[in-house]
Amino acid sequence: MDVSEPASISSGIAARYAKAVFDLAREGKKLKALEGDIAKLESALEESADLRDLIASPIYSREDQEKAMLAVATKLGLSPIMRNALALIARKGRLYLLPQLLDALKKAIAEAKGEITADVIAAKALTKAQADKLARALKASTGKTVKLNMSVDQDLIGGLVIKLGSKMIDTTIASKLDSLQNAMKEVG
Repeated sequence: MDVSEPASISSGIAARYAKAVFDLAREGKKLKALEGDIAKLESALEESADLRDLIASPIYSREDQEKAMLAVATKLGLSPIMRNALALIARKGRLYLLPQLLDALKKAIAEAKGEITADVIAAKALTKAQADKLARALKASTGKTVKLNMSVDQDLIGGLVIKLGSKMIDTTIASKLDSLQNAMKEVG
């Protein structure tokens, strides 16, 4: 396993695997099952240091990785499509791509459903009503269903930073103070 591949090459390889898995799931009308598989695998990766070591460490043979991933797939109750994909990726010595594969699959499913994800960083946690209002406003702007990925950064003082695709909307007080400071420098 060559983990020295540049990130762009790795993401390209992960994208090709993701396209193949997504196409198989869509043809078999198994996208809902695939969504569940992704959630289970992400949860397992988050909770298990052993699983993270298995996919990242070059000390395990491809055969050992394949056996371990098939055992994980069985324990998690993953669909046959995902189980076979994991076995293939392990056989090819590319298990280190699993996080990128899961991200690419989530994006493909969201696109198929007409959804986009907005990364929202707020100075304090938004209430459910505030988050719903923001999602509705973003939907009106984009024409697509918007799923919010929320995080909190108290250093912002107040306001929001919204990343939606290649667009970034910064309404933070810190940003406004910086703009004011720059304007004052230009005047003086």
